[in-house]
Amino acid sequence: MLPAGRRFRVVLVLGLLTALGPLTIDMYLPALPTITDDLAATAAAVQLTLTGTLVGIALGQLLVGPLSDAVGRRVPLLVGVGVHVLASVLCVVAPTLAVLGALRVVQGLGAAAASVVAMAIVRDLFSGLAAARLFSRLMLVVGVAPILAPTIGGQVLQFTSWRGVFVVLTLVAAAILASAAVVVPDTLPVAQRRNGGIVGTFRDYGGLLTDRVFVGLILVSGLAMAALIAYVSGSSYVLQDGFGLSEQQFAFVFAGGAVGLIGATQCNVRLLRRWTQQQILAGSLLAGLASGLVLLILAVTEVGGLVGILVPLWLVLAMVGLVMPNAPALALSRHGEVAGTAAALFGAVQFGVGALAAPLVGVLGIGAVAMAVVVFGGMLAAALVCFLVVRPHRLPAEQVEPVAVAGH
Repeated sequence: MLPAGRRFRVVLVLGLLTALGPLTIDMYLPALPTITDDLAATAAAVQLTLTGTLVGIALGQLLVGPLSDAVGRRVPLLVGVGVHVLASVLCVVAPTLAVLGALRVVQGLGAAAASVVAMAIVRDLFSGLAAARLFSRLMLVVGVAPILAPTIGGQVLQFTSWRGVFVVLTLVAAAILASAAVVVPDTLPVAQRRNGGIVGTFRDYGGLLTDRVFVGLILVSGLAMAALIAYVSGSSYVLQDGFGLSEQQFAFVFAGGAVGLIGATQCNVRLLRRWTQQQILAGSLLAGLASGLVLLILAVTEVGGLVGILVPLWLVLAMVGLVMPNAPALALSRHGEVAGTAAALFGAVQFGVGALAAPLVGVLGIGAVAMAVVVFGGMLAAALVCFLVVRPHRLPAEQVEPVAVAGH
């Protein structure tokens, strides 16, 4: 069991690690229109650089998760974040959109190591309600990232080009790498490591995929992520091109949505004192579905203008903020013996499904209606999977406290 003081430092760095993915995704959002002009590309093509990042995160987790179960958490973590730093440096000098897109995939691969290992470490140290509470606390840090990232990106664009945004991202990733190297221990004892090789990895993945509830929960999380990514990928065009906001104004409005998401994740800790994870998950999906429907209606009818878009959109984000800590806590509590592999599959499906949202918004158009259609569709599909596949009302309530880790 980690001492209390050291545990606090580890949790803080875990928050920074889980923030690396959102920072990678969001920091360059205010620059999307500028990149479109500078590299003589279409908006849909530039949005594919966002998709590439999400695909990299999804694939990277499938690789890093089982590796962390076999060799421990620390080495895959440090190597992965190091790859991210190198890719960020190369993004600064990317000569074409194709090269930038390829490097964004590599960035995603590096960010995946930070995300999946952080989730696995949480499962090494906690389970059940304790894990859900910690996921909520980590979501506070993750939620701050979408607030800070576009704001930082918007401010950087006042003094330099979009390439300067990647300079800042390089420095942030390097600082996170240094912090992890100093603070994060290996929380997986040697005796608990799995050495089944490729065959064992496929066997573990196969076992996870036979668990209907686990698969349903990762689909629910992925579809909720798709609604979030639809907002992330489409909002810069909707708000800047459609409603005429400046890069800095967009950054502050974007931050408003992140505040709702952050607030919801922190309310989740209090809600868990009265309701189960299953009840919160079900209620948040129903509320998110209703908000998504209102968003779609107002976008189609053009009633309410900017406010008519932002208010229901922010409500959807808040409900996603309740889904995100509870779905992984419920899913990972079922497979603690392969926490890294389970976290990898969870994250891969979550970001893989989410990755489909960005090009879908681009195909449908870059207006408010296209974004609203994908947001509503994601929440509708998530709710259907939850109630038809997961069936949360039939799941036992978790009442599990933190678990000790031998030798740590």
